[in-house]
Amino acid sequence: MGIFSRKDNTTATAAQAAGPELAALTGDYTIDPAHTTIEFVARHAMVTNVRGSFQEFTGSLHLDGQNPANSTATLDIEMASIDTGNADRDGHLKSADFFKIDEFPAMTFRSTKAESLGGDDYRITGDLSLLGVTRQISIDLEFNGVAKDPFGNERAGFEGKTELLRSEWGLTWNAALETGGVLVSDKIKLNFDVSAIKNA
Repeated sequence: MGIFSRKDNTTATAAQAAGPELAALTGDYTIDPAHTTIEFVARHAMVTNVRGSFQEFTGSLHLDGQNPANSTATLDIEMASIDTGNADRDGHLKSADFFKIDEFPAMTFRSTKAESLGGDDYRITGDLSLLGVTRQISIDLEFNGVAKDPFGNERAGFEGKTELLRSEWGLTWNAALETGGVLVSDKIKLNFDVSAIKNA
């Protein structure tokens, strides 16, 4: 069973391939920020990784077990909620050198395509908008299953990851190192650990 359905190389219809369990996933979901993590990782001074996360965001999913191509995802992130565990660094990231949060308070993702990679692995492609620039990214997902929590909520969970070049969104600030290289890597890793609640 998978979040956008598995690839099926047989001649079964889409409905047969989905099966009753996957078909039961069909519906609209709200991402639960209390049990979801959106993390980024950047290389610092060429020798170590700095990790950070966003604390305030909203998102939704539409899962269609009968017609997986209709599955969609949206995400809106408040850039002022960035947290790297260091107040001075967070302040710099919010400034005009990086995210310019006074002018661009949010980063958004809107999916345009969902596909199966086999098993419980999937890929969702969409538009990431930041600093007034919109570019396409693809996120690889692993479906973690479904469960009903003690409060009666039906939950679907998955992990995701992708890499991007921050310079493609105009994030070009850097500082040269005496030993060669730069202070902040262009390549950024994004990691997602998502719990979504099915809407009543």
